[in-house]
Amino acid sequence: MSVGQQGATRPTDDPMSESHARSWKGPGWGFLLKLAVMMGVNALGLTAILSAYRVQAWFILGALVLLLVAADWVYFSRRAVPLKYLYPGLVFLGVFQLFTMAYTGYVAFTNYGTGHLGSMQQAVDAALIQDERRLEGSPSYPLALVREGDELGFAVTGEDGVVRVGTSEQPLEPVSGAVVDERGAAVEVPGWEVVPRTQLFSDNDLQQAAANLRVPVSDDAEDGAIRTREGSTGTVYTSSLEWDPDATTLTDTETGVVYAPDDRGNFVSPDGDRLAAGWYVNVGFENFVRAFTDAAYAGPLLKVTLWTFAFATLTVLTSFGLGLLIALIYNDTRVRGRKVLRTAFILPYAFPAFMSALLWRGMLNQEFGVVNEWFFLGAGIGWLSDPWLAKVAVLWVNLWLSYPYWLLVTTGALQALPGELMEAARIDGAGRWRQFRSITLPLLMVSTAPLAIASFAFNFNNFTIIYMLTDGGPAFPAASVPLGATDILISAIYQISGVAGGRADYGLASALSIIVFIVIGLISALAFRRTRKLEEI
Repeated sequence: MSVGQQGATRPTDDPMSESHARSWKGPGWGFLLKLAVMMGVNALGLTAILSAYRVQAWFILGALVLLLVAADWVYFSRRAVPLKYLYPGLVFLGVFQLFTMAYTGYVAFTNYGTGHLGSMQQAVDAALIQDERRLEGSPSYPLALVREGDELGFAVTGEDGVVRVGTSEQPLEPVSGAVVDERGAAVEVPGWEVVPRTQLFSDNDLQQAAANLRVPVSDDAEDGAIRTREGSTGTVYTSSLEWDPDATTLTDTETGVVYAPDDRGNFVSPDGDRLAAGWYVNVGFENFVRAFTDAAYAGPLLKVTLWTFAFATLTVLTSFGLGLLIALIYNDTRVRGRKVLRTAFILPYAFPAFMSALLWRGMLNQEFGVVNEWFFLGAGIGWLSDPWLAKVAVLWVNLWLSYPYWLLVTTGALQALPGELMEAARIDGAGRWRQFRSITLPLLMVSTAPLAIASFAFNFNNFTIIYMLTDGGPAFPAASVPLGATDILISAIYQISGVAGGRADYGLASALSIIVFIVIGLISALAFRRTRKLEEI
C-alpha cells in the first residue's frame, strides 16, 4: 500500500516546471542586445561621473548618478514598462529644457561675465598669471615646441638633463626615452611630435602661438610657468603677487599693497584699486533693475522692446494678409494653372531662411546691390544703413520668407470650409465682401488663431533674420552698448552676452531672457483665452 502510494505520488512532482526547464534555452537576442546597449550607457555614464568628480561638480555628479541608477532600474525591471519608452524623452527634457531654464535663472542673479567668469580660486590663478614677470636670475633652458594633434606644448631640458613635457593645462612632467641634440634641446619625444625649428621660424601663426603659450612648472601657480620668446629657449616667469589662502588676500611683494576680496567678487586695495580678475557672486535682482534704470541700457533697450513688438505684430499681420489674399485668388476654380502657380508662390518657403537673408543682404547693398541698380536707376539708397529703411527692409524680407507658410495654412483652411454654408449665404443675397467678413474670416480665425499666436512668439525671437540681414544695425548713435536700430530683444541679448565679441555680461543677458520668456508666456496665455471666444462664436 505504501509502495503503491509512493509510486503514485511521483508523477505529481510539478511536471510544468520540468517542461519549462527543458524548453528554456537561455536569454534571447533581445535581452542580449539590451544588455549590450546598457553596458555602453553605463560606461558613458561612469565616464561622465568620474569627470564630474575630477572637477568637483557635485550637483552634476549627483544628477548623473541618479540618472544612471534610474536607467538601470527602468530597463532591467519588468514592472516599469511605460517608463522604458518615456525615460529617454524625460531625460532629454530635463537636460535640454529644464536644466537650461534653471541655470539661466541662476545666472540672472549673479554678476557672471567678463572679469567674473569663475570661482575665487580661478580668479587668484588668473591674477597670478596676468602679473607674471621673468624670474630674476632664472636660467634659460633648452626648449622645443611639441604637439599632439592640435595641442601644443613645451619639451624643456632641465639642468639635470631630464626632459620634461607640459601643456597650458598640464604642468611639466618628466618623460623617458627623449633624445636631445648638442644644444640639449629635445629632437625626439615619445608620444609627441617635435616641431622642426625651420617650420617654427617660417610660420608666423605658429611663432605667435609659441610666444603666447605658458606651461606651468607645477600644480602650484606660485611656482610660475615656462615661457619663450624665440621658440628655442625658455625661462621661468613668476608673479609678484602672493596669495594668502588663510587671509584670502593677494599681496604685491614689490609695493606691499594688499588686495582683499569685497562683496562684488573683486580683489580691491585700500586705495580702491581693483585687480582685473574677479569671480561671480550673487547680486540679487540687480540685473533686472539695471535693465530698466541703467542709463547705458534703459534707453536703447526701450527702443529695442518697442521695435520687437512692432516687428512681431507687423510680420504676422502682413504675412497672414498676403498669404490669405493669394490663397483666396488661387482657390477660385476659374483660375487656370492653380497648382503650378501655388508651387511658385511657395518656393521662398523651401529655401533656408539664413540663406535667403544673406541673399537679400547682398541685393540690398547700397553700392552694388541689384535692388538699387535695377529698380532705382542706380541710386545709392542705404537700405541697411538708414535706421528706418533698415526696418522696412527687415519687414519686407521677413514677409518674403513668411507669407508662403500662411498661403499653405489658409489654403487648407479655405478648402475645409463647408460649401453649403457659403451657398446659403449667396442665396440670402450676401455679396463677396459680406461672405468674407461674416463667414470666411471668422471661420478661418478659429483654426488659424493658435498658429498666429505661435507665429508671433516665433517672430518675437526671430534671431536669424536680424542677425543675417542687418546684424542689428545700424548702431544707435552715441550709444555705449552694442545695440542697433533693428535689434530685437533676442539679438540684443546675444550682443549683451558678448558671444560675438566684446565685453560679456551673462547675468544681464540671462535676466533679459527671463523677462522675454515671461512676456511671451503672458501674451500667449491672453491670446489663447481670446481664441476660446472665437470657438464659441
